[in-house]
Amino acid sequence: MEREKRNDMSFSRKRSFTFGAYGGVDRFTCGDETRPESVEDNILEALDSPTTPGNKPILSTSNNQREAELFEIIAKLQGSRIDEQRCEFPLPLKLLNIGADLPLILPSKLGGYWIDPPLEKLRDVSPTSSHHGLDPESYDIMERDGEAKIYHEFFRSRYHHSFIAMDPSLGPLVLSVCLEEEENKLRVILRMKECSLHGTFSLSLFTNMPSAVELAKRLSDKVTVSKFDVVSYLKAPDLITAFDEHRVSSNFKFGVLYQKEGQFTEEDILSNNKESEKFREFLSILGDTIQLQGFTGKRHIGNDIVALVYQEGQTPFLCDVIKSHFLHCFVVVRRVQKEEEKEGGAAYQVSVTAREDVPPFGPVIPDPPLFTDRSQLREFLLTKLINAEIACYKAEQFSRLELRTRSSLLESLHNELFSRSRCMMGDPSVAAVPPSESTRGPLEGSGGFIENFKRAIRVRSHSFETLGVPRKNTGNSSQKPK
Repeated sequence: MEREKRNDMSFSRKRSFTFGAYGGVDRFTCGDETRPESVEDNILEALDSPTTPGNKPILSTSNNQREAELFEIIAKLQGSRIDEQRCEFPLPLKLLNIGADLPLILPSKLGGYWIDPPLEKLRDVSPTSSHHGLDPESYDIMERDGEAKIYHEFFRSRYHHSFIAMDPSLGPLVLSVCLEEEENKLRVILRMKECSLHGTFSLSLFTNMPSAVELAKRLSDKVTVSKFDVVSYLKAPDLITAFDEHRVSSNFKFGVLYQKEGQFTEEDILSNNKESEKFREFLSILGDTIQLQGFTGKRHIGNDIVALVYQEGQTPFLCDVIKSHFLHCFVVVRRVQKEEEKEGGAAYQVSVTAREDVPPFGPVIPDPPLFTDRSQLREFLLTKLINAEIACYKAEQFSRLELRTRSSLLESLHNELFSRSRCMMGDPSVAAVPPSESTRGPLEGSGGFIENFKRAIRVRSHSFETLGVPRKNTGNSSQKPK
């Protein structure tokens, strides 16, 4: 009988209940099994108060201590399991939770984009708020190539010489030297595949007039050639100017996307075939709407590097929702629905996102990012869009394409100047070659440098057929800035 009591006591002492956020698990173990001490054992031990052989409890001040230890163990056990279930709200739910309006742009789950203004700087954007950064005089257009027009500005109006060489490591080199006697200095431009280097040197630095090799090595210590050939072709300045300014353009093209309320996907946004009166009103701010059919200046639609997104409603634009190898930047504009709109007209909120390898560009978005003046909005957007495209050319993908284009054009320029100069000097070996072959450059063109130049530039803009997008001959409307 006494043995059965001991078994019953053993059975009762081995019962444990595990607490957790998902509920409890009731466990029973019988017999005299031994197992490592666990948190559950500590709880069980704390529940058993000390007893005497007569099962009379011993009144002691240690009871309070045991109770405190019990609750401490339970708190640790429960706390660790609750922490495992904690999660971060998705960004839209987090913003709704704090009662703020959804931002114009939401970041990509995979990252790779920057947003301006940053999401953590969301604030009141009421039209009555004070503005910082609204200075139209500071809306300057960025220089895509600061060295591009130096030859045209400083060399073509002065007496100068050009030289060519083929460096074993750097490849083709084209050097131009101009003597500015009024300032007693030499102005030099060295064109290489990677870039063009420009500098001025005082004549006092040299005992005698320096050679082309010496001037080239002063601009770049990587130059290893021992001699340059003189360019004697009379139309060389035209060819050199065309090369230097091949990245300079006064024409820009941007896409305009229309995003309605509730449209999150690319299919939804690109399937819009009807626009609202408010969208047409916004387009009238940017410029004039023209009919593409029969328009003599029409350029193909697509392959845009920068796009403007017009939002109606509170649906954010996702950074990577549009799948494209070309699009690197989006300027997002949302019409803000405010009571003041009835009196002072519409207000427009602006935000920008770009791939992470696109450097920042101006003009600075005002704080808060809100525009109520139409002319000011137009000036800001057009400047921002132009600077966005110029900045995007510095991204890795476009910088590689531009380097390849520049390398091909420089090699073609070198070959053209070399062959034309030999012809001018009466070299019989060059004169015997047919003109179509003598002017053929590395791009395998047959029209000389100018034709190769056009062909290389066209490489930067693929056709619709190349991308597998069918052309549409239906009459559409397009936006053309004034």
